[in-house]
Amino acid sequence: MIDFKDIHFIDNPYPALKELRSIGKPVWHQELQLFLAAKYSDANDVLRNKSLGRIFIPRSPESEWFEYNYLHADSILDSEPPKHTRLRSLVAKAFNRQRIEGLRPDIERLTHQLLDNIQAKGGEFDVIADYAEPLPVKVIAALLGFPDSDEYLLRPWSQSIVKMYEVNPTEAYKAEAKKAAKEFAAYIHDLMLERLEKPGDDLISELAQVTESGEKLSTHELIATCVLLLNAGHEASVNGFGNGIVAAYQHPDQWKLLQSQAETIAATAVEEFLRFDAPLHFFDRTATADTEIGGVEIKKGQKIVSLLGSANRDEDVFDNSDQMDLTRNPNPHIGFGAGIHFCLGGPLARLEMSISLPELFKRFPTLELTGTPVRRPTFSLRGYESVMAKVK
Repeated sequence: MIDFKDIHFIDNPYPALKELRSIGKPVWHQELQLFLAAKYSDANDVLRNKSLGRIFIPRSPESEWFEYNYLHADSILDSEPPKHTRLRSLVAKAFNRQRIEGLRPDIERLTHQLLDNIQAKGGEFDVIADYAEPLPVKVIAALLGFPDSDEYLLRPWSQSIVKMYEVNPTEAYKAEAKKAAKEFAAYIHDLMLERLEKPGDDLISELAQVTESGEKLSTHELIATCVLLLNAGHEASVNGFGNGIVAAYQHPDQWKLLQSQAETIAATAVEEFLRFDAPLHFFDRTATADTEIGGVEIKKGQKIVSLLGSANRDEDVFDNSDQMDLTRNPNPHIGFGAGIHFCLGGPLARLEMSISLPELFKRFPTLELTGTPVRRPTFSLRGYESVMAKVK
């Protein structure tokens, strides 16, 4: 059975996931005590089945995990209806498609600034540290009204918290997550108090004021929402962009397409980035009643995981599924999830990538990667720590 911590598996999980799909139904993982849904139909059903839910189990001792626990218990990601419905409708009033599309000029301006900085450096640069990472962090920081001087705090806090989404996180990961949750929550709380006294046009001010049927977000719900927006609003973008760039470079015909037609194919290229090497691989749900997925009975209380990256390589859904095709259309991948848990940051990540990808190749049409990209040692959230490139 798959060892999700094996470095060789993390480096390239797709052959093992293909074997898992060949079984044709969800498989019980004895060590983790849960089912794995590897086929597209099963993984998609896991995300949409109303007899499955996100059930957050608080960590203990409560005194050590207080902030981490409420950042999840009071978050959209780890809630189910009716709480999920209430939270999502409140957040949607402030963070909706119109608001996201309104960010386009800011994203374009920040993209050009980052490309100017790369050009000024000359020679080599890191696609992650110099481009893919700072763009979404700056966008979400501006959206939430964080001071520019504090931007550097956000990515480390986020990465420390999301390490807990890995399979069996280490004690070091747990210590990092507790510390980050405490600091992050206190920071957002202070900003929230400031905005209640002096509201601005930022999202924290709006979330503090928004109402739905006479209800408002509680303090903990507002803080949890802001943390989730930062995490969801940039992790998918950073990892989706980095994974896609490396994969495209490993497919020379696709790299040539980016060098010559990036603007023309941007929309389909972004979707293929998200399909081919998904930024999120592992999303678990728990049966709230006996149910069936792919012909397998899942008893009440048992967990089943939607293996998103495996689903996106399913041969029954995608022609030449192990080949990258930046013009693939249609492309019904589930890289951002599905159903009520469709990624809150998905539309923002799509917008950022649809701007930043063609602009990178427009500015540097002869861009080449150098050296060996350094992958993050994690499976659930899959991405790179560093991807070095050179500008000719």
